[in-house]
Amino acid sequence: MQTIPKSNPIRTVFKRGNMPGLTFALVAAVVLVAGCQAPRQKYADLPSFHGSKPSESLTRVSMTNQLNPDWLQLPQNLFTLGPGDKVELEIIGEITSKTITMVAPDGKIYFNLLPGVDVWGLTLAQAKARLEDELSKFVRERPQVSLVLRAIESKRIWILGRVQAPGVYAMTMPTTVLEAISMAGGTMTLSNYRDQEAAGISEELADLRRSFLIRQGRLLPINFERLLKQGDLGQNIYLEPDDFLYLPAATAREVYVLGAVTQPRPVAFTQGMTAAGAVASAYGTIKGAYMHHVAVVRGSLTEPQIAVVDYAKVIRGEAPDIELQPQDIVYVPFSPYRYITKYVEVILNTFVSAAAINAGSAAVTKQFTGGAGIFIPIGSGIQVIPPASPPPIR
Repeated sequence: MQTIPKSNPIRTVFKRGNMPGLTFALVAAVVLVAGCQAPRQKYADLPSFHGSKPSESLTRVSMTNQLNPDWLQLPQNLFTLGPGDKVELEIIGEITSKTITMVAPDGKIYFNLLPGVDVWGLTLAQAKARLEDELSKFVRERPQVSLVLRAIESKRIWILGRVQAPGVYAMTMPTTVLEAISMAGGTMTLSNYRDQEAAGISEELADLRRSFLIRQGRLLPINFERLLKQGDLGQNIYLEPDDFLYLPAATAREVYVLGAVTQPRPVAFTQGMTAAGAVASAYGTIKGAYMHHVAVVRGSLTEPQIAVVDYAKVIRGEAPDIELQPQDIVYVPFSPYRYITKYVEVILNTFVSAAAINAGSAAVTKQFTGGAGIFIPIGSGIQVIPPASPPPIR
């Protein structure tokens, strides 16, 4: 039995079988976009963009989100029960009472005379004491309960993307990022890719620059290139239940259009594509869009570069546009941002949250697709338009 734990935002949509009929907008509404305290790098610090050399218009942003040294320490928290965990129960002295049962989806244990005892989030000792308290209501002497954990199903981590065996894995012990990737068979190597290509299987290598780890709706600053290519164990943090690890395709040739556009989504990259062309491919901006600070974010998630384009002037022919590259993120904001660093963090959190929602939904429904899916601007309240059909022309 696979149960998605309480704190995972994807659980709110997929628990109890409510999977296919819901729009991704329901999921996006519960994803939190986390910002940091505003640094002093403002829009005035950006070089002006004249259009002749697009690369010169991009500014590298120093992110304020840093690795917490505590994440590298072995977790000391006691195990707590959750739905799906198997336990062996016995009332000491009553041999016939011995049974193996499971924590139900509602977080309760149904045992002996008990109508259901809520143990979700309790340690084994706490659960044992609660069971004894509840049983004592039915018998004269306080019973002694033996409780033995037999299997862990409630603590799970998501390992998706270009790994050998993507999926949702039970977390039975403290697990680091490298151990999690190893559990999933490791990243796809060039030899694996060639073998699969020869067999007609269209899989792609992992893009370590765009790989990410999300915890409680927030992007953690893990540099996967330094971890997997350079062996930097300072990036090898311990995971927590519900962490979401994603390694996207390295050969994807898409541009991701997010924010205040009619249909936030990845669009196929074509040579010479510009920011305005990408926005047009998402069927333009919506009412309330702030078109003077349209951003193009490029590069790795830990060392991003940004250029800000005045889209309103671009479409009037009063300002030059910027030429895009594959895997650029084009973001149309709903309001101006004073600080560049905070703006980039909002964009990146929106991007990884949307990618996680789409990859997670595919993993749960067992419908892995080749594209990156439909992207939802976080908190926008935009209704999703099916990607197969453009908005009607009136």
